[in-house]
Amino acid sequence: MGLKIELAESAGFCFGVKRAVDSVYRLAEGTDGRVCTLGPIIHNEQVVRDLEEKGVRVIGPEEDIEGSDGTTLVIRSHGVSRNTIQSLEERGISYEDATCPFVKKIHDTVLQYSRKGYQIIIAGSASHPEVQGILGWTEGNGIVVETPEEAERFFLADPAQKICIVAQTTFNYKKFQELVEIIEKKGYDIYVVNTICNATSTRQKEAEELAARSEAMIVIGGKHSSNSRKLYEICKNQCANTFFIQTVDELSSISLSSFTSLGITAGASTPNNIIQEVLRACQI
Repeated sequence: MGLKIELAESAGFCFGVKRAVDSVYRLAEGTDGRVCTLGPIIHNEQVVRDLEEKGVRVIGPEEDIEGSDGTTLVIRSHGVSRNTIQSLEERGISYEDATCPFVKKIHDTVLQYSRKGYQIIIAGSASHPEVQGILGWTEGNGIVVETPEEAERFFLADPAQKICIVAQTTFNYKKFQELVEIIEKKGYDIYVVNTICNATSTRQKEAEELAARSEAMIVIGGKHSSNSRKLYEICKNQCANTFFIQTVDELSSISLSSFTSLGITAGASTPNNIIQEVLRACQI
């Protein structure tokens, strides 16, 4: 009996990532290579390397570009702070804003409620660029909470102040619910906005169900991809034989011969060609 392989339907690029990557490729072809991205356009080394070969530069927030040299700066799907946008405009730097519309909606929400005097709580990872960008729209009224322990320690200096809770788009929904419940028990006046992307929720639920019915599971994603790591954690909880890889080359270190069923999924920053390469290699 051969190995039964099932590929998750939602594996791979989400809408926001595809939109951002397509923007950079389009600009690279039409601007004689005078394109740079503020940080890697996505957390996938293969895609970033391919774009570099086309002349696209990756710059950090501390680096400067001139507004007069014809270079176009692309803001990645993670988004950036309000101050960064204002700085680009004040310096006359040409930019294309490829912030995911779902992330942009969070920016609008936290800005609106910050100005109403709400304490903003962002459920997510403080080190993630998306969360750092969201913080930059809270006008100093934002904090990040990632764990139940951090939620337990949270308190308001003014108990009468209202709270608006949002989430990193790729945050685990069950963890989000848990954090909200802990803060709700403190008796504060809370407005909760579930800003976890539908594509993320669908991918996580699908991966969990696929892992539960598979003897082995492969999660494909970049090593710096937050959503891919979360997929791995979800699958590992359901299937002990879960493996995390970036490319097909890493399959050589995994023995699948003892399994009869294999599930495959991939994070939002994984291109379809890499998924198909892994799928074909597993079928051999």
